[in-house]
Amino acid sequence: MNLRFNTDLIAGYRSPRQIIRRLSEDWLAHNGYCPNCGNRPIQPFANNTKVGDFFCTECNEQFELKSKSGLSTGKKIPDGAYNSMIARIQAEDNPNFLFLAYKKADYSVQQLILVPKHFVNVKMIVPRNKPLKNRENYLMCDMDISSLPESGKILLVDQARMIDPGKVRQQWQSHLFMRQQQSKSKGWLLAIMKCIDQLPEQFDLRQMYVFEQALLRQFPENRHIKEKIRQQLQILRNHGVIEFSNRGKYRKVKP
Repeated sequence: MNLRFNTDLIAGYRSPRQIIRRLSEDWLAHNGYCPNCGNRPIQPFANNTKVGDFFCTECNEQFELKSKSGLSTGKKIPDGAYNSMIARIQAEDNPNFLFLAYKKADYSVQQLILVPKHFVNVKMIVPRNKPLKNRENYLMCDMDISSLPESGKILLVDQARMIDPGKVRQQWQSHLFMRQQQSKSKGWLLAIMKCIDQLPEQFDLRQMYVFEQALLRQFPENRHIKEKIRQQLQILRNHGVIEFSNRGKYRKVKP
């Protein structure tokens, strides 16, 4: 995988936004691959297509690319219109997201993170404080990935180094079951997985119950938090995300 943009493409461009879009999309078109089936390269949609930026010709997975300057993508990635973004992720053909960080000094790729569409939710779409100048109804937004569990942020490139595609595909496959989860159930699963991220490899129910008050604030309509924690752990166990090691004791399973 070549981790440098082809700067020969931007002769005559003036807009920084257009320059980065041209460079990053060209780079992904030559170096990207589908994490679902392994097909490479993924193909760009025609210009001005609303459904996404790229798609896989083998399995039809769709991908949307977002880029920012920096050594990592950080917690927030700038996006477009808030209402359009909400509609996009709620659509039946909603895309997976690729977040790319590049070093502006030499136009080199520093980090590329894949957020599968089954991890994307409306709470990630954060409106900015002010609408676009002179267009009050055109509210812009950011995508905040800080609330996602680590399993929802699959690294393809990190610290300017390519991650083994085999490992990427394993991580992708290990959570595909979430596509069958209803939106409300998925919110609980994501919250519990985020809690598990903060625990050691082996943990027990007592440690999970420490998050009871935080979960109550997150889901104020539910007054049976401990029961819900046990239910979600059972779902994750059934799908091989964690293992039951003893009564009330669990172990994380690495993809």
